[in-house]
Amino acid sequence: MNGYRRDMIPERATGHSEGKNGRFLRHRIVKWGLVIAVILPAGFPATAHAFDLGQIDSPMMNLFIILSLLSFIPAILVMFTSFTRIVVVLSFLRHAIGGQQIPPNPVIIGLSLFLTLFVMSPVVKQIQADAVTPYMQEEITFGDALKRAEPSIKGFMLKQTREKDLGLFMEIAGMKKVERPEDLSLRIVIPAFAISELRTAFEIGFLIYLPFLVIDMVVASVLLSLGMMMLPPVIISLPFKLLLFVLVDGWNLMIGSLVRSFQ
Repeated sequence: MNGYRRDMIPERATGHSEGKNGRFLRHRIVKWGLVIAVILPAGFPATAHAFDLGQIDSPMMNLFIILSLLSFIPAILVMFTSFTRIVVVLSFLRHAIGGQQIPPNPVIIGLSLFLTLFVMSPVVKQIQADAVTPYMQEEITFGDALKRAEPSIKGFMLKQTREKDLGLFMEIAGMKKVERPEDLSLRIVIPAFAISELRTAFEIGFLIYLPFLVIDMVVASVLLSLGMMMLPPVIISLPFKLLLFVLVDGWNLMIGSLVRSFQ
């Protein structure tokens, strides 16, 4: 390090030109993490109290909080979007066909993820237009962006949630009736949305099971009448199930109906 002087360090290494790069990185992270930062503080009062995002105007603090909340992405993906209904229905389909691990888990998870992105794209675009873009252009504060983004995700969840489930958690929380469902906090909407999605997914799964159950019963009856009681009916019924599913263009019908169920 003989002859080493600080003025010999290039400008980009000293941090003098990192302003634009730092702002660009911060904006990109904020763009993809703002939805997460909206849901968790609004849905969980303890988190909101600990991280009073609406009162924080420091860009570095906002960035730190958003990076911390990114660890909750799996929970948000499962409980705050259409992912739960889609993956449960696809799992029901696999068990109804009796294909064991066909389609394999990575295929089901991947298909569910991309279908979720497709279903949630209008909500994401609305949040980007109302909150993310104005914040990135420094037209509003971080707290205002949170307030603008919350109604979009809450509106999607309320559209898929039954009033009975909302009433259940309002009763448990000791809340009085509100004039509009939009006035409810996400602390009530989130669990009600989750159990509503599970109920809907089980209803769809039951309808999927029926035709395959009929095939299993017919095959089992035929084998019993032939005296072939030692032969598992699943081995014989599986090709007929696959044939039926292909002939009726099952993937097109099921995915189309599943996506339209969110509209």
